[in-house]
Amino acid sequence: MLTGVAALWGAATGLLVPRAAYRFSVEPEDAWRDTCPAGHPFSGVARGWLGSTRCAACAAARTTAQTKTAAVPAAPAEPVEPDEPVEPDGSADTSTREGDGREGDARAEPVARYAPAVLAPVATTLGCAVLAAATGPRPELAVWLLLAPVAVLLATIDRRVHRLPDRLTLPLAGAAVVLLGGAARLPEHAGSWLSALLGGLALGGFYFLLFLINPNGMGFGDVKLALSLGAALGWYGWAVVFAGGFAGFVLGAVYGLGLVILRRAGRRTGIPFGPFMIAGALLGILFGGLAA
Repeated sequence: MLTGVAALWGAATGLLVPRAAYRFSVEPEDAWRDTCPAGHPFSGVARGWLGSTRCAACAAARTTAQTKTAAVPAAPAEPVEPDEPVEPDGSADTSTREGDGREGDARAEPVARYAPAVLAPVATTLGCAVLAAATGPRPELAVWLLLAPVAVLLATIDRRVHRLPDRLTLPLAGAAVVLLGGAARLPEHAGSWLSALLGGLALGGFYFLLFLINPNGMGFGDVKLALSLGAALGWYGWAVVFAGGFAGFVLGAVYGLGLVILRRAGRRTGIPFGPFMIAGALLGILFGGLAA
């Protein structure tokens, strides 16, 4: 039952990720998006930050268009003229005709445009479910469930524009420390708040050192993300900090090597490292929760 409730929480919060990801996915010199792809101003929950990428006006316009399309009766089949090529089954060959208007706009839109709107809820649902299964009814589970949607949001943004906004990474680090401090005061918890605090500082310091050594290979946004991930991993001890941090590097290296082998990237091609950091931290937390 606990896993099912966590999965429902993940599905509900995951549905709110796409709009925020769309608004945050801009270049550093650009302002956050305040209109939908059709140009309508965002409004609604949390000043328009939560919800799907399409606004209410887009959804209403799409529903109206679909209703009108369904109400138009299908045109009767035109008789085949003698000078038109006829297929062996007796049907006319219309593959080269243009402008018949029978392919709807919805079918013409690329499937990839809707991929983030589907992947975010799926990732959040699965992540929350496995966290609940591994952690069990412990106080820290509430912390993981609160942080998971933000982690998915950050991974989505970084995958799109190779950017981890300060507006998300810094509050996430603060929230991780404060929430774990509250969990440490409740009975039946399986971690240490001091270890979490030191883990965040250690992993953040390690990434900061990598940033100083190679600023072109490690973004400063990764450094700030490491603070919250290190705190979450440190809750279960130093072994988990090492395992989760190392797993992120392995996942990123495997992905980069795969791109090079497929000749889709070179040795100097930059890749978004945030999603792999988050995936590695998830594996570390699962390991720590199961061990505890």
